[in-house]
Amino acid sequence: MQVKQRVVEERTAGAGKASPLSGLLPGGEIQPGTAVSAGTDLPLLLALAALATAGTAAWAAVGVPELGALAAAQAGLDLATGLVVADPGPRAAQVLGALLESVPVVLVGSAVRLPDRAVRRLRALMRRSGSVLLAQGGWPGAEVQLRVVSAGWEGVGRGHGLLHGRRVTVTAGGRGAAARPRRAELWLPGPDGLVGVVEREAAEALWEERRAGLRVVG
Repeated sequence: MQVKQRVVEERTAGAGKASPLSGLLPGGEIQPGTAVSAGTDLPLLLALAALATAGTAAWAAVGVPELGALAAAQAGLDLATGLVVADPGPRAAQVLGALLESVPVVLVGSAVRLPDRAVRRLRALMRRSGSVLLAQGGWPGAEVQLRVVSAGWEGVGRGHGLLHGRRVTVTAGGRGAAARPRRAELWLPGPDGLVGVVEREAAEALWEERRAGLRVVG
């Protein structure tokens, strides 16, 4: 309950502010009726889901068994509006179709594989309903393709300390308006559990901390 209350308060405080992910997305947001691939990085997938559901939109996750309630809540998802289908079985296409007709944001795991014909049907359905599909791993025809190309936890210096955030480099590409390559340095997650921009001054301070802990040997 405390986690959920904190997330709601942070959302309210941040209302009207651009998301740290905005610079990676055409138009600064996830467009209705489109598919976005998040690569294999679960925190990135959850951050995209939190952005897409801002404003208390309902969401569903299909075939993402590693998705935990605590991780989802800390990323900014409202557990009260979520539905999880851990294993859709052989009827994955039908499950996704039913959800995309009624749920604004649907997450799909990397283990869910569909034939091209089913993907085309789902794409047409998304255009009609305006629902968003966020894919872990690749997704055929995804309008936007994001990927974490480097990641490392920060906060432990000289062999001691507390982890305070994971610093990542995210690249973006895709089709149409998303074709121009983009790149961003982000905290994913940051100290508050949410996504944040790596400020240059903070990055330089961390590098100085690391360098101070190095010594020449031999």
